[in-house]
Amino acid sequence: MKTVVITTMMLALGLTLNAQNTNVTKATKTTVVTVNDGSQPKKLVKTENTQAVNEIELKDADSKKLNKDSQETPVQVSTSTTVAADSGFNPRIGQITNYQMGGKTYLFISDKAGYNVKSPENKDLGKLRRTSNNNYIYKTPKATSIGHIDANGNFVVETYDDKTDGVTVETYTVVRQ
Repeated sequence: MKTVVITTMMLALGLTLNAQNTNVTKATKTTVVTVNDGSQPKKLVKTENTQAVNEIELKDADSKKLNKDSQETPVQVSTSTTVAADSGFNPRIGQITNYQMGGKTYLFISDKAGYNVKSPENKDLGKLRRTSNNNYIYKTPKATSIGHIDANGNFVVETYDDKTDGVTVETYTVVRQ
């Protein structure tokens, strides 16, 4: 009988100590891109799952105070991305590559002539068209630039600036998954 009571107390203490000590936030973001290749519109669905885990720690864990304040701890974020396409979809057309520049993410979606550059909200930002020497003409509402993909897979854009009579260079860093 004594061992049953001790075992029950140990189990209750263990469950109390192993109570939830993390905050977990899960988010799913779905982007649907419709590509019309001339025959029939096809859909490409990109699903990005993000999970943020934050450990809960108390500021004064050893005190006898009933209501204790928590302290901030580092957040560990993990993401996974899946892409699904309609049957008969040409994987080269509609292929999405993620690039980042200035803390923002950009989607480069391949089409028959090159790429369409979009924001994550699916807003058109510009077009990339391949030239005969494997460079790209990057046309945005504000400028026309020349770009190329460097050895690391990053997209480098060079734009002529009338005001300074110089060339500005911007690099879109490829996001590896």
